[in-house]
Amino acid sequence: MDYMPEEKERGITIESGVAHFEWKNTWFNFIDTPGHVDFGAEVDMALTAVEGAVLVVSAASGVETQTVAAYRKLREAGVRTILFVNKLDNPDYSLDETLINIEEVLGVRPVLMTLPEYRDGRMTGVLDVLSQSRLSHSESGSEEIDDGWNVDDGWDNSAELKKHYAEAVEFASSFDDEVLKLAMEGKRVPPKLLLRGLRELVKSDDYALCYAGSAMEGYGVRSLITALTFFLPEPPEFAEGELGQVIRLRHFKGVGEISLFRSHADMERKAWPAGFEFSRLKANLLQPVDEIRAGDIYAMRTPFETELGQIINMDGTQVSSCRSPSGQGHPLDHTPSIRDKYKPLLQTRVECLGAEDYAHVEKSLNTLSRMDPSFRVQHDLDGGFWYLHTVGEVQLDVLLARLKREFGCEVRAGSPEVRWQERLCHAVGPVENTFQLGPHKISIKLSATPLEGDAHDIRLSAEFLETAPREILAGVRSALLESTEVGILGKGALVGVCFEVHEFTWTEGALPPMIKKACGDAVIKLVKAADVQLYEPVMELSVECPVNFAGLVTGDIQSREGKVKEIAGDGKTHFLKADVPLRKIFGYATGVRSISKGTALYSMKLLGYRPMSVA
Repeated sequence: MDYMPEEKERGITIESGVAHFEWKNTWFNFIDTPGHVDFGAEVDMALTAVEGAVLVVSAASGVETQTVAAYRKLREAGVRTILFVNKLDNPDYSLDETLINIEEVLGVRPVLMTLPEYRDGRMTGVLDVLSQSRLSHSESGSEEIDDGWNVDDGWDNSAELKKHYAEAVEFASSFDDEVLKLAMEGKRVPPKLLLRGLRELVKSDDYALCYAGSAMEGYGVRSLITALTFFLPEPPEFAEGELGQVIRLRHFKGVGEISLFRSHADMERKAWPAGFEFSRLKANLLQPVDEIRAGDIYAMRTPFETELGQIINMDGTQVSSCRSPSGQGHPLDHTPSIRDKYKPLLQTRVECLGAEDYAHVEKSLNTLSRMDPSFRVQHDLDGGFWYLHTVGEVQLDVLLARLKREFGCEVRAGSPEVRWQERLCHAVGPVENTFQLGPHKISIKLSATPLEGDAHDIRLSAEFLETAPREILAGVRSALLESTEVGILGKGALVGVCFEVHEFTWTEGALPPMIKKACGDAVIKLVKAADVQLYEPVMELSVECPVNFAGLVTGDIQSREGKVKEIAGDGKTHFLKADVPLRKIFGYATGVRSISKGTALYSMKLLGYRPMSVA
């Protein structure tokens, strides 16, 4: 499902891929999400449109840092999750050790529902706990139930299978009184009754059904997909009058912009709003359809520009506020929360090769920023260039590659710099600033005080609030917030600040750019370099490597001003966690690959910010 050249070159998923399939009279919309931390926003948006998730844990490496992050996202979003332990076609990898690792790291009790079967050192099938059956490959290569195998015949592993059935009964008995009664009486619990108990168990945050096998070899997949038909909830009840919701934006070369759209209604082509087209999407292939069904995901083209999280009415009109899928409860506006969640850690200056390309590059960058809420563009109108604010280096490289390949934009990009945080050391002001253009004049009296945390606050005088039109109030708020993105030292955003507008006067007919200029100049006049303290981002680095490279890896981290805070290992593999300044970890992928001869695995996440003096 990875179709982008950047995905194939790097061997990672960048954009969430969508596919569809039917299994045992159940229609599935399957979304394959990225695992790389730079593209976490893709995961967040996908979670707004699913009833359940399969979290894959590699038996080769256990629960990795990105696995923990994904599991937390699923828990926070309330998405029902089933685990799949992969890569068990290699008998050197231990299922038992992986299950212990899952329980220790994720804090959830895995309830094993399939286990691998080996003969002569290779995987030959899986044993399904619920059906007490053996699944092996047929001559055609498909995974099918072995009719000649019976758990009561004393075959190899039959005792192990009965043991896990008994464990499943024990766990399910906590959620079903009839299962508990039969278990206490020592009577056999039939599969149908156990299934009912497990359906209640999967709703608990303390347990997770766990399937095991090999995706590459096709073992365990049949049991997993069957489990999804049993244990995932039905789609929610959607509000009447809604056609559906935009869950993602995409841009395909030669096609233009499309919206990934979750339908809230059943509708045939003849009833579609004018100018709307719907297609099935597999990777980047569009297959037109003649009807849409509630709960399904489609590629949608519209006569207008859509936004992430936007609700579309049955008549094709747009709803400004987004609601939960059931239409009940608090408003659901996904995009602002995602933009707030992902802090850009890097900033890179980008400029056109020719002045005639400016408008095209500007439009293309705006399109990319609409598609990815974790990526932001800062425009410098006076200098005629842009700053790209990205989560990490990989996201930046991909954006620049897409800018050239998909949009045909030739740009000159500088080296990425760490995006610091700037904080006020003390209260400043008030100051007064005036901006006049022809007959129009704007004056503002402004002061600022520091706040705890990263939030901003803007306080307007009572007189200003009572007399100013809504568009003037909105213009002032927007201009002041935009000025914080630029910062004072040009190193990063000014955070944790409260602006107080004591006075604001304007002449009738003053244009929004004048408000922006007056407010921006007031902030520059108000806050000086000596009034701010720089804070640099610190990353938590997790590394896993063979023990013979442990010394080299540790020494390299310490040379980067890293502080090792946790070390573990099993005699074969060395694990460590360290806090490292982001400015010292550029190019770490190449460095650690060279040191460990390509054997090390690592992941990073933002730990926080620490104060640092200006050089």
